[in-house]
Amino acid sequence: MAEELGNKELIEKLPKEGVHCYPASPSKITRNRLLSVIFFVIGAFLACFGIIKVNDDMIIKLALIVVGCLMALISVLVFVQSFLIAKFRVAVDYNEKNVVLRYRYSKIAIPFENFDGRDGSPDQAEALIDKNFKKDATYYLVLDDVFEDACYQTSSSDLESVDDFRQLRDECFAIAEAYGARNSADKVKFYYEKDDDKDAGSTDLDALIEETRAEKKADEEAEAKARAEAEAARVAAEEAAKDAEETVEEVADKAEDAVEEAKEEAADSDK
Repeated sequence: MAEELGNKELIEKLPKEGVHCYPASPSKITRNRLLSVIFFVIGAFLACFGIIKVNDDMIIKLALIVVGCLMALISVLVFVQSFLIAKFRVAVDYNEKNVVLRYRYSKIAIPFENFDGRDGSPDQAEALIDKNFKKDATYYLVLDDVFEDACYQTSSSDLESVDDFRQLRDECFAIAEAYGARNSADKVKFYYEKDDDKDAGSTDLDALIEETRAEKKADEEAEAKARAEAEAARVAAEEAAKDAEETVEEVADKAEDAVEEAKEEAADSDK
């Protein structure tokens, strides 16, 4: 696939070996460790308090033990993870041709030939935090396996320094451009990449709706015209019938007058 989509000249310019590691932010590591210790102590205290002190109410006793144990367990996991991300949060492995990242408690490797890197953007919560609590601008980078539904994002605040972030961004962009996975017709498309198809479908639907409306309007106009013609014919027929009735009445009146005159003449002759 790399041969089909990739640019050989750009691939040749990439390093042939080595692993470039980008550790997590030291301040985040320290904060995670401190918070995990605090919550571990609180969780252990709740669990012990439930076991030792609460004997009357079993529901409260079990609730304290369960909540305390969960807090302690999660704290241990966060504490352990802080040592993992201290080694690297993201790594570019030119030996294995993978972009590797730590996500929660797993290590995810994205092959170069599947990889796309692009600028990201904060979600609503991150944007609110950046606006109100951070003095320096935060930059985001999407690390995407184009053939998988999920994609991952890191930021300049996640890494050790902004310089590390910029170097990682440059490397990811160079790899994505060289291997060209983003140009694959088989890649998973996101909602903003489906807009063209949606727009085309919407355009076809709009055209169909307009055509239906035009046909309906034409039918309504033809029906109105037919009704108008029928009404005109009815009025003409009524007028013709009225004229005929008046003519008949006029003829009848004349005939009656003629009969009266004949009767009068007959009477005069008898005298």
